[in-house]
Amino acid sequence: MFEAKDLCSGYGSVPVLRNVNLSVDAGQIMLIVGENGAGKTTLLRTLGGFIVPTLGSVRLDGVDLTGLAPETMPDKGLRLVLDGHRVFPEISVLDNLRLGATRRVSKADFETAIEDVFSMFPILKEKLRIHARNLSGGQQQMLALGQAFVAQPKVLLCDEPSTGLAQALLPTILEFLRRWAKRGTAVVIVEQHIRIALPVADRVLLVERGEVTMNSAAGEFEQDFARRQGRC
Repeated sequence: MFEAKDLCSGYGSVPVLRNVNLSVDAGQIMLIVGENGAGKTTLLRTLGGFIVPTLGSVRLDGVDLTGLAPETMPDKGLRLVLDGHRVFPEISVLDNLRLGATRRVSKADFETAIEDVFSMFPILKEKLRIHARNLSGGQQQMLALGQAFVAQPKVLLCDEPSTGLAQALLPTILEFLRRWAKRGTAVVIVEQHIRIALPVADRVLLVERGEVTMNSAAGEFEQDFARRQGRC
């Protein structure tokens, strides 16, 4: 459904990613892991259109998205949630959610999607008319995910959903993503808390120095990683 082939990208003349390949099916969650500076965020930004690849391609349902501007991606069915609770601080929770909808989403689907967001994050319904700047960091992260959800994307890219959160909130965020995937969305997550995120994942991609060095089923990742390190 969603795939990258032989993807290379970086910043100016500085290469970061080299020959990255990945494929995520509808309803599947892929967890991307690796040390700081390995290229995980660069990968998500390239997939989401914020960085133009120097080589390779990105496709969704066979449609070539390579090099398209990031603001066009939601209408193509792809949504990127960056780290750091990227919401519009000077407008209300409700208006933030409204801005998340795209031309692909009917009014009826939007209303249903908002109710789904509120069922998972009831605190947002309580603060519907509050400006986003007055939300806590965790609540802003919930709102950022809600914005993406109401767009009803085919593919969701989520960079470090735990950033700025109390660790106790991360399982709630991950459960939201798991429920989302069950409805047929392909979900790609970069997350540093591997042991918490691993149970919701279907596959795990290990990125090291800009290259994919492992691509394992989630249930086999730890054993594969240990074997690779020569510990078993």
